[in-house]
Amino acid sequence: MKVVAIVGSIRKESYNLKLAKYVQKKYKEHMDIEILSIRDLPHYDQDTELNPPQVVTEFKNKVANADAVLWVTPEYNYSIPGVLKNAMDWLSRVDKIMIGKPSWIMGATMGVLGTVRAQQHLRDILFCPGIGSPLLPGNEVYVGAVHEKIDETGNLTHEPTIKFIDTVVDNFINWYNQYQLCIKK
Repeated sequence: MKVVAIVGSIRKESYNLKLAKYVQKKYKEHMDIEILSIRDLPHYDQDTELNPPQVVTEFKNKVANADAVLWVTPEYNYSIPGVLKNAMDWLSRVDKIMIGKPSWIMGATMGVLGTVRAQQHLRDILFCPGIGSPLLPGNEVYVGAVHEKIDETGNLTHEPTIKFIDTVVDNFINWYNQYQLCIKK
């Protein structure tokens, strides 16, 4: 299964980027995860949506060619970061490549709640008509106090978190396979 991971932080030492890289490395036998950068995406502009900059076209093509999307988001001011919303705006317009494409969500923060509010907003956006992405239900990954659960090399060290993510990855693969069977009928 080919998965693109879209990380809602553009910070070089982002805990969410580290989480995405951890998942990419740990589960490479089960899925091919490519982490996409949203750093260079210009602000969404309806004036250019029919002829977008090359970086937007390349980003959209990678998402379109993936089987699924892993969203990994921090929480800024009780919501998703603006750069992530901007990327989603590009994906929701013209060819609407996210419609029907399965998604799953993770998020990490140094706070206690582990991106609960941001993920709720992200779910709302994923269900909007321009995106319409089916979402793995009931497998929320909120990594709170991430700075205490990840080492300097980017590996998760907190066994309960590792075991939970193992379960969520298995659940996603099973759910994705069931979803594929349903849409082929």
